[in-house]
Amino acid sequence: MKKYFSLPVLLLVLLLSACGGGQTNDAKNADQISGEASASNSAAKSDTFTYQSENGPVEVPKNPQRVVVLTRFLTGNVMALGVPVVGADEMSIENPRFQDKLKDVEAVSDESVEKIIELNPDLIVGLSNIKNIDKLKQIAPTVTFTYGKVDYLTQQIEIGKLLNKEKEAKAWVDDFKARAQKAGEEIKAKIGSDATVSVVETFNKQLYVYGYNFGRGTEILYNEFKLGMPEKVKEATAKDGYLALSTEVLKDYFGDYVILSKNADEDSSFQKTETYKNIPAVKNNHVFEVDAKSFYFNDPLSLDYQLDFFIKSFLGK
Repeated sequence: MKKYFSLPVLLLVLLLSACGGGQTNDAKNADQISGEASASNSAAKSDTFTYQSENGPVEVPKNPQRVVVLTRFLTGNVMALGVPVVGADEMSIENPRFQDKLKDVEAVSDESVEKIIELNPDLIVGLSNIKNIDKLKQIAPTVTFTYGKVDYLTQQIEIGKLLNKEKEAKAWVDDFKARAQKAGEEIKAKIGSDATVSVVETFNKQLYVYGYNFGRGTEILYNEFKLGMPEKVKEATAKDGYLALSTEVLKDYFGDYVILSKNADEDSSFQKTETYKNIPAVKNNHVFEVDAKSFYFNDPLSLDYQLDFFIKSFLGK
């Protein structure tokens, strides 16, 4: 991590450039100042460690206290480890599950460089495609991740390594997997091992169905619970991970059970149509509605919430 010793360095330069009488004393003073700078630098180094990022080694603080997170995909990962966030993207701040934790946090993006300078961060975290990366590196150690390069649980362990909390991150992963496996076994025992589940969302005046590893609880349903996905959904989402749907074809993509992730500001009048009401999952009261803004992501805070939601919805606990 870069450390600047403006005053000692300036004095050192002045002393070394001095000439004439008293040169011996000046040299002694210079040695003393240089030694103080070295000692200060060593102390600073002891407060940092080298994190092996995907772009190479980065000197980062051992105990970061002012983190700026420039991606909604990692905000919850940082917060789950109890590390203070001073800047986050707007979508994270608007997440109902995060609002209390981020109520005093500044909304920033990779383009608000001046605002980030004012926040005086000791660490900046973002995705590999962020803008102004060179400017951000001048403000604080900046570490980026390629979205989807590792799975959602490995990502948390990687964030744990970055924040010097790998042990805590691994402990959460082990505990989460145990809780999810237990819940999945109970759910399959109740609804049947052949039952299928679809994840549908209202977004931007459109309906979407989602496949594997696309947030919104898909990681838990299909990876941890190992519940079935309707074949039509599997085929339609194989390439992009999602598919835009018209209300007329909803029945073809609805499984035996449906997680309906709804945005309150979106039109949901389709639910009043006879076409919708006659879908088997709807008629059987197997559609579980949830606030979309609380359900987007796959960070630990979101995953814990999703797991609790599924336990209550499927098992009535």
